[in-house]
Amino acid sequence: MSEISETWFDQPLVFTIADRHVRGRLIRLGPVLNTVMAAHSYPPVAEKLLAEALVLTALLGSTLKGEESQLTLQAQTGGGPVELLVCDYKGGELRGYLKFDAERLAEVGTDPTLFALFGEGFLAITFDQAANAERYQGIVPLEGASIGDAAEHYFEQSEQIPSLIKLAARHDAEAGCVAGGLLLQHLPEGEVGRDRLHVRHDHPEWDHARTIAETLKGEELTDPATSLETLAWRLFHEDEVRVEAGRFVSRGCRCSVDYFAGVLSKFPEAERGEMADAAGLVNVDCAFCSRIFPISLDEIAAHGSAA
Repeated sequence: MSEISETWFDQPLVFTIADRHVRGRLIRLGPVLNTVMAAHSYPPVAEKLLAEALVLTALLGSTLKGEESQLTLQAQTGGGPVELLVCDYKGGELRGYLKFDAERLAEVGTDPTLFALFGEGFLAITFDQAANAERYQGIVPLEGASIGDAAEHYFEQSEQIPSLIKLAARHDAEAGCVAGGLLLQHLPEGEVGRDRLHVRHDHPEWDHARTIAETLKGEELTDPATSLETLAWRLFHEDEVRVEAGRFVSRGCRCSVDYFAGVLSKFPEAERGEMADAAGLVNVDCAFCSRIFPISLDEIAAHGSAA
């Protein structure tokens, strides 16, 4: 393994195993995760679900290139107590929000399946690539024990890339919420100098890497005393693993008075008047950061004139 300063929290570790044509990412979220969670009082089941979704978003989003590229993960209900789950990653900034029926969520137990949480819901993963202005989306049923299982189905159906995703989250009395994840993929034939024939999910290279990665425990992913480099070495010490620390992740909510004023300025003046209260203020509620932004009609009009 190449020498590098150790990676602990809020920063992905990118690794490759060239001889196996395998690439992967590890991440452990801590401080940034608790900053996101602090905006809402989530019960344990909701906190775990959102934490794992944020880890998944960070793993996938950190693969994008360009400051304006964005990864959006959205899960919607098919009749379950969770009504909406949405996370996104843009330019190293991560945010997420969960909407749910508290009474119904309390009835699903401490370790519910995706069906218990969402019913017959679906998961949509959207990649917005800034470099070429391309946008593509995959939608898969919310099936399996975790949102990571549903994401594996996405890669199998939409990307046709053999993938393994492991997610884990727990609440520590001192550190608060800690969550970690692994994304492991087998490069399609044709990449890195290979002849592109077809994608094989039973390729011996992939079987070897997947079997080893499946031994990774959730306690290891969330252990603050174990660096991500140590985890990669433990798993693949028989192979030559090349590692590189990725970009730090921060909590980012792009809400601001200026941003909302710009959005509202696009509405007809009469509609803006209907939105305002008696004081002439339009109160915009940001679900991500749980803040209300009062914006005057004059400020909205001025923003529209400037544009």
